[in-house]
Amino acid sequence: MPSNDVRTLLQAAVPTAAAGAVAAVVSAVVAGGEGAVGALIATGVVIVFMGAGLVILQRVAKTLPQLFQAMGLMLYAAQLLLLFVFVAVFKDTTLFHPKAFAISLVALTLIWISAQTRAHMKAKIFYVDPDASGSEKPGSKGSKP
Repeated sequence: MPSNDVRTLLQAAVPTAAAGAVAAVVSAVVAGGEGAVGALIATGVVIVFMGAGLVILQRVAKTLPQLFQAMGLMLYAAQLLLLFVFVAVFKDTTLFHPKAFAISLVALTLIWISAQTRAHMKAKIFYVDPDASGSEKPGSKGSKP
C-alpha cells in the first residue's frame, strides 16, 4: 500500500479505536461487563469492515480508475448492509449486551467515516502526475526558427 493510503487508514482507525475504548468504558458503566464486550466487538467489526473497504477501494482506484466512484458508492452501501445484517444476527445473543453493541456500532461507524473524510481532505494528493513519462515540455512543439 502506498504511504498515502496507509496514512488515511491510520488516521481513520486510530480515532475509531480510541472512541471504541471510550464506548467500552461507558458501556461497562451502563450495562456491565456484557456492555463492554459488546462495545469492544463493535469496535473490531467497524475497524475490520471499514478498513477492508478502504483497502479494496484503493486497489480499485489503482487498477480500474473509471470504476472508482461507482465502486465507492456500492462499497459503502454493502458495508452498511453488512453492518445491519450483523446487528440483526446478534440481536438476541447472550454473549454481549445487544443495545450497547448496536449503539457503539453506529457511533463508531460515524466516527470512522468522519475521520476518513478528514484524512482525505487533509491529504495532499496530486490531480495530475507531475512526473508522467512521455509528456512533452511546454514550448517544445513546432519547428525552431
